[in-house]
Amino acid sequence: MAPKLAISALLLLLVIIQALFVKSEPQISESLRLLEGARKGYTFEGLNQVKQYLKAFGYYSINGSSHTDSFDDVLESALKSYQQHYRLKFSMIANYSFFNGMPRWNKRRLTYMFRSSAFVIKANPLDIVMGFHRGFHGDNSPFDGPGNVLAHAFAPQDGRLHYDADENWSTNNAIRPNQIDLETIAIHEIGHILGLGHSQDPNAIMYAYYRTIQRNLGRDDIAGIRALYPN
Repeated sequence: MAPKLAISALLLLLVIIQALFVKSEPQISESLRLLEGARKGYTFEGLNQVKQYLKAFGYYSINGSSHTDSFDDVLESALKSYQQHYRLKFSMIANYSFFNGMPRWNKRRLTYMFRSSAFVIKANPLDIVMGFHRGFHGDNSPFDGPGNVLAHAFAPQDGRLHYDADENWSTNNAIRPNQIDLETIAIHEIGHILGLGHSQDPNAIMYAYYRTIQRNLGRDDIAGIRALYPN
């Protein structure tokens, strides 16, 4: 079942914005934060009403046969046009992704342990096992030395999270150009452990490429995890 979206609230917001777009952008942006979590490929009850509204204002140009409750390509394009027209600074469209089949944990309290050649911290029972490894380390995904693949993790409910021991890791607030921030990578890989795939949003911690220190979740990360664990 796809995450539920308050369609009546969405319609109301669109009407308010259409009528009062001359108001300051911060007011509009704060209201539109309620739309986070809408994502192409999913079905939301009543979404056809949103399509009809956008069509009435010239943003959604397609015949009535496609006025379903599915979030399709045409609706995505319409929302982007609406966003660009009113110069909204944050996206109505979610960019997060999941593993195939949307695997997730069936409990909310997870236990973990560190296990590598350096040290072991015991936890019992354990769900997540983290450690530093080099080259071939028994999971058919060998590391390649410094650079390129920094770490990897597996979908729920596997629980394995491996860091490449050959990387120049750092936990400092300021790092040198040849260093990798351990906390940034840890948050990203824990996202995979919980079931999130990569995001197309460059501001998300789940963006596929490491660039610099980023130790906070982005809006898209939060929307993705809420969609995966709605309760």
